[in-house]
This record gives sequence, C-alpha cells and structure tokens, in this order.
Amino acid sequence: MERFKKVYQQGVLEVVEIWVDTETGINYVFRKSGYSGGFTPLLDKDGKPIVTPQ
Repeated sequence: MERFKKVYQQGVLEVVEIWVDTETGINYVFRKSGYSGGFTPLLDKDGKPIVTPQ
C-alpha cells in the first residue's frame, strides 16, 4: 500500500493537491508552480493538523 494518497488536485501549470498520509491520517497540501513547489501539513484554524480518520 502507498504511504500517501492524493485526494484532490486543481490546476495544470500551477498545481494545488491535497495528500493524506495513510498511516497517520494527516492531510498535506502540495503547491507547484513552474520548477518550484512545496509540501506542508494542512492546518485548521487553531494551527493543528487536519486528520482524516483511517
């Protein structure tokens, strides 16, 4: 089984994706624009990671 599962994708040249860690349930946002990008936990309004129940 893959550790990360993509659950959302938007865009082609400027991409935003949401990935879920299948072991912890933590959601991550991936942002790519041109040759640069970043991957970081998706946080709620209190600064805590958003967790999808597994």
